Amino acid sequence: MSLSTSVDTYVDREHRMMIGDEWVVAVSGETIPVEDPATGREIGAVPAGGAADVDRAVAAARASFASRVWRGTPARRRGEVLWAIGDLVATHADELVRIEVLDNGMPTAMARGLLDGVVEGFRYYAGACARLHGRTADMGADLEFHAFSVSEPVGVAGLIVPWNGPLASLSNKLAPALAAGCSVVVKPAEQTSLSTLRLAELVREAGVPAGVVNVVTGTGTSAGAALVDHPDVDKISFTGSLAVGRTVVAAAAASNLKRVTLELGGKSPVFVFDDADLETAIPQVGAGIFANSGQICFAGSRVYAQPGITDGLLAGLGEYARSLKVGNGLDPQTQLGPLISARQRDRVLDYIGAGVAEGGEVVTGGRTVGDAGYFVEPTIFAGTRPDMRIVREEIFGPVLTVMPFTGLDDLPTIGNATEYGLGAGVYTRDLGTAHRAVRLLDAGNVWVNCYGRRDRSLPFGGFKQSGWGRENGPEGLDAFLEKKSVYLHL
Repeated sequence: MSLSTSVDTYVDREHRMMIGDEWVVAVSGETIPVEDPATGREIGAVPAGGAADVDRAVAAARASFASRVWRGTPARRRGEVLWAIGDLVATHADELVRIEVLDNGMPTAMARGLLDGVVEGFRYYAGACARLHGRTADMGADLEFHAFSVSEPVGVAGLIVPWNGPLASLSNKLAPALAAGCSVVVKPAEQTSLSTLRLAELVREAGVPAGVVNVVTGTGTSAGAALVDHPDVDKISFTGSLAVGRTVVAAAAASNLKRVTLELGGKSPVFVFDDADLETAIPQVGAGIFANSGQICFAGSRVYAQPGITDGLLAGLGEYARSLKVGNGLDPQTQLGPLISARQRDRVLDYIGAGVAEGGEVVTGGRTVGDAGYFVEPTIFAGTRPDMRIVREEIFGPVLTVMPFTGLDDLPTIGNATEYGLGAGVYTRDLGTAHRAVRLLDAGNVWVNCYGRRDRSLPFGGFKQSGWGRENGPEGLDAFLEKKSVYLHL
């Protein structure tokens, strides 16, 4: 059987949720249709899980946590299992990439790059399992006490995953949660649940005990809200919009003051100085906004150019945008895939219309592409102002604004003039300018002469309303740990 046939068979089959040691349908018996955003065609369905299903999943996770079947496993063995998950993901890479492309619409090359990161993430945290150390304290002259701290798993964690990078985002949460010894309930986005369900199969195959990883598919307003509200969930890790993030915080506080990590939106600025190497900057700035059709939380959507290079940068970006091959992500030549849904397409078109109505000049793009699927051309605006919606609000689509700036002194005023603080970019050949710019920008991630690069060992997250806490690195593991101090009288 060919890869495409086997994947199509998987996508089309009856999908069930993983709860405890069973694969189950939703209590309601209802399902949610799954669309291929490149065609708009329904390709499958997943269970429409709700509060009753979340109750079952949380109970299974709580029972596994109480039994210590996973958290009581020696750290070395937990690390071996996480490494095995990474190996299985690598072995099934072609299959998982195709599922991700069918489900999300992203180009194959991007899906493969993200999947490489999934493998790396499980292997990184496999090594971290044996490094869950506490520390000892010197209590001075009091020799009758031995004082130390230990790290323990936070408990049952709810992992709520977005649709724009399903497996990548899930691995950022699941790998450290398992390394810490937590039991989890995963709630994938209803638009993109298929790859998560397949990964759940691989997790069990790798040796994670039943009940430690549970998956409930369903909408955010049903399954997601029930998970956040649940009094027996100790931790929520959520990636999504700022508006939903605020509701997560309120619900978590109201239920049991559960721990919360939030990775929310962005409206990231990119500053191109007069001395920048435009041959390097143009394709990187273009990819910084048009990758995944702009559906990236840290997309560099606001570009600022000094006067000496404005015309050249704008012309180069326009040429770059027009050169992108728009199409089905399964075509290996595709560079820009569809938006996730008709709703998201219409939302992006509404922003483009607002930009024109408020006086912006469309340099290129601004229209839909083709008769099927949810495609929007890569779009660039000039002549925009700080008060315009397309400059202020996160669009989550392939829409870029290009505006002027004069120099370093402008960076705090215009770069930080947003409620977000997730990413920022700087292009300059001057090392002093680069260092000063980094200090002036309020962002959790700053890229200099590149954009969007990430390393698993470094924390990822945002300032201001771009979120709480960090993923990746030791900080990502700490998010799933509690610290206990022990004072022992000798």
